[in-house]
Amino acid sequence: MATPSLLLTLSVWLLAGSLIAEATYYRHHRYVPHFYRYREHSANTENLLPEVSNPVREVSQPGVPTYPEIPEVFHPAPEVIPPIPEAFHPVPEVVHPAPEPYHPPEVYQPVPEASSPVNMSRVFHGIMFDAGSTGTRIHIYKFIQKDPVELPVLDNEMYHAVKPGLSAYKDNPEEGGNTIRQLLKIAKKTVPEEEWRRTPVVLKATAGLRLLPEDKANTLLKEVREVFDESPFFVPNNSVSLMNGTNEGILAWVTVNFLTGHLYSNTRRTVGILDLGGGSTQITFLPKSKKTVQSAPSSYIARFNLFNHTYQLYTHSYLGNGLYAARLATLGALGADGLDWKVFTSSCLPKKFREDVTFGGTSYKVSGIPDGYAGYKLCYYEVMKVIKGIVHQPYEVKGSSVFYAFSYYFDRAVESGLIDGSRGGSLEVRDFKKRAKEVCNKMTKYRAISPFLCMDMTYITCLLKEGFGFKDNTVLQLAKKVNNVETSWALGATFDYFRNLNIH
Repeated sequence: MATPSLLLTLSVWLLAGSLIAEATYYRHHRYVPHFYRYREHSANTENLLPEVSNPVREVSQPGVPTYPEIPEVFHPAPEVIPPIPEAFHPVPEVVHPAPEPYHPPEVYQPVPEASSPVNMSRVFHGIMFDAGSTGTRIHIYKFIQKDPVELPVLDNEMYHAVKPGLSAYKDNPEEGGNTIRQLLKIAKKTVPEEEWRRTPVVLKATAGLRLLPEDKANTLLKEVREVFDESPFFVPNNSVSLMNGTNEGILAWVTVNFLTGHLYSNTRRTVGILDLGGGSTQITFLPKSKKTVQSAPSSYIARFNLFNHTYQLYTHSYLGNGLYAARLATLGALGADGLDWKVFTSSCLPKKFREDVTFGGTSYKVSGIPDGYAGYKLCYYEVMKVIKGIVHQPYEVKGSSVFYAFSYYFDRAVESGLIDGSRGGSLEVRDFKKRAKEVCNKMTKYRAISPFLCMDMTYITCLLKEGFGFKDNTVLQLAKKVNNVETSWALGATFDYFRNLNIH
């Protein structure tokens, strides 16, 4: 039977914590979230919060606002948050309790760090796989527990990605399993061998597998589980699963608000998230207005427990409205028959462009319109059909809510020259619209970057404006990483795995 202090370690250690990065990075990062404070970003400033090695409480300077002017939330966090150690006392429920034989006391007891001068620091790791529609990513988190009664420090994250995603192996699951083996080799090099058996490994699949027939998705997941069982790592119950879209949005919201420090302050401010993947897109935020909750479909309002407080979020995932799926929908190819001979055309593509594209293991012949017209207006009309009447407009996004946008929002902003890829930054919705017009009306100039850039930028513009209903002057914070940690649901998922958020 685990002791209370052990359960505390269980609940705490992985709390502290899209797709595009192909190269591995391994950066030192000490993170103590309780001391971070939100800072406004601009297009000329780095969107990463400063790293703090020896944090101290900030002292407000006269006349200098510490926070941006953001309306208070409709469901405020508690006025007084308990001290951090108490806030993380384990709740009665355990998310995915491992069976007794696999959960002896020493399994999750962090190992003393040999290099520590007083041999008091303890180091432990966690591995989370993100099986997305266009790639599979591995997140390897390293934590340091310096004091049993204090929060662990998120020391660094190893991230690596392979393409294509698991869904591309729907007819060859064994080869899909080999991509997982490839990433596990990186985990074996990253995690010290003496810690392998106590380091949990988890995979959650998203829209790519949700778009597959159920039997093919289950076969792929079974193959992954067999690969995990072969590995030297700790494989908990339900370590391989298909995650629903609601949880994907909520856990991404938890990750971003955790990394920006909003879950640890009594400022009653949070940020919304916009995640644009290959197969689906998510929007999640904490409503400030009762009208938002009352006017939304009931399935768009979700609740979860955190710090003895129930958060009520507006969240929805639109399956088939991710960037790559939307390309095919714009072309009229998604779900079409006759793929062996049909050529799908669009005025969003360069006139002389013709190519076979693959998504989810299926190939499509696509082309521009050689003797027709191309450009922003015609392209906007085409992508409008993919969005109009499908995407719900939350009442209050027309206001001054702060939203972080990442995944393909970030990547296309970088590719089109709107932001610096190493720094990120802030943009207004109208910036996407302006650059979409430039790209579409000069397709030959941007074709070398991507022949789909006009379609992608127009789709993003239409999704933000006609879909979600954002105003032209709404400011979005574009970020690939916050505090050197990927802005994805992975960190929130590890949190949920070891401490039940009771999402419903």
